[in-house]
Amino acid sequence: MQQGTEKRPPLDPRLDPGRMPRHIAVIMDGNGRWAERRGLTRAEGHEAGARGVRAAIEACRRLGVRALTLYAFSTENWRRSKLEVDALFRLMSTYIRKELDDIHRNNIRVRFLGEMDRLPARAQKDLRHCLETTAGNTAMDCCVALNYGGRTEIARAARALCADALAGRIRPEDVDEDAVTARLYAPDLAEVDLLIRTSGEMRVSNFLLWQISYAEIVVTPTLWPDFDQQALCDAIFEYQARGRRFGGRP
Repeated sequence: MQQGTEKRPPLDPRLDPGRMPRHIAVIMDGNGRWAERRGLTRAEGHEAGARGVRAAIEACRRLGVRALTLYAFSTENWRRSKLEVDALFRLMSTYIRKELDDIHRNNIRVRFLGEMDRLPARAQKDLRHCLETTAGNTAMDCCVALNYGGRTEIARAARALCADALAGRIRPEDVDEDAVTARLYAPDLAEVDLLIRTSGEMRVSNFLLWQISYAEIVVTPTLWPDFDQQALCDAIFEYQARGRRFGGRP
C-alpha cells in the first residue's frame, strides 16, 4: 500500500470525486468457489481473498472514501469445518502483522464490529494491537466485521436499552432510532451508502441490517479474489449513476 493520495493519477476518470460514497460495505464472497475452480484448498482461496482486502483498502483510501466495512466472518461461519475456521484466523493474524505498518502509515484507523470474546486468543491479541496502534488515525476507517451478525448487534442494542430503562436512565418514550444507533458497535459511523456483494448471491446475509436501510446495493458475479480496484470503481460508478431519493420523489 503506497502512502497518501497525493500526486497519483485517478483510479477511474469516470468517477465524480464530489459524489463519492462516504461508507462502503462489502460482503466478500466467493473465496471457496475461486479455489475449487483452480483445484486449490479453501485456505488458499482465503489467502487470495486477503490480497483483495489490501487492494480494496488502498483504493478506498485513494478515492477519499471515509469508511470501508468488510464482512470477514459471520456468527454463522462457526458452522464451517474447524480446519477452515482455524486457517481463517491464522490468516487474519498473518495479515495484521504484515499490513499493519502500511495501514498505520496511511493514517487508516482499524475498527472492530462483532463479539471479540469468542475469537481465538492469538487473534484477539493481534486484533487489539491493531486497534490500539491505529486508534488515533483520521484519514479513513477500515472496519472489520468479525464474529458479526446484524441481528446479534440489534439484540445487543435492545438489551442495553432495557438495562438503561431499568436503571432509570431513559424512559420508554426516549427509545427512538437515534437511541438504537447510539448502542450499536460503532455508533459514530455514517450509514452505509453502498453495499457490494461479490459472487452473484442475492442476499444480505445478516450484515449491517440497521445500517443498510437506504444503501444502494451492487451485486457482481465476480468472485472476491478477482474483485480488483477496477471492479470497485465500476461498482462506485454504478452507485453514482443512481438517483438516491431516500423514500421521497424527485
